[in-house]
Amino acid sequence: MTVHDGNRRTFLKAAGAAAATALVAGCSDDGNGNGNGNGNGDGNGDGVTIAAGEDIRFDGQTGGWEGLEPSEIAGETNPTLILEDGEEYTIGWTEGDGTPHNIEIRDDGGDVVDDLSTDQVDDPGDDQILEFTASGEMASYVCAPHENTMVGDIQVE
Repeated sequence: MTVHDGNRRTFLKAAGAAAATALVAGCSDDGNGNGNGNGNGDGNGDGVTIAAGEDIRFDGQTGGWEGLEPSEIAGETNPTLILEDGEEYTIGWTEGDGTPHNIEIRDDGGDVVDDLSTDQVDDPGDDQILEFTASGEMASYVCAPHENTMVGDIQVE
């Protein structure tokens, strides 16, 4: 395995009986320091407390949910959201990369909570916003087609 730090790509070389194959794998980083390696992108692993009634908005990028609003999550990738139990919130995506996305709120088992899911679309609009009351069963916000990269934790306290 050869790592080229300048391109942030990992090259894995495998030799076969007749030929060698090179596979490019990994992911890129824009170098802004938003990631912390655990997928929540908040830089400290603690999460971001979101005030009751706050609108939570993302830019839907295949590589992850990029925070837009509130300002506490702006520029963060897949930030952990700390919500207050029993309080009202809205969450959704208003910008995107042209690839079909949706947003869902799931429980620990990966099931959608209370039908909190939007349709998959490539151009977000008002229909990509979910209104909900925070509850302890909520564990994550996810884009179903990109659930390995577009996923962030929800903590309800």
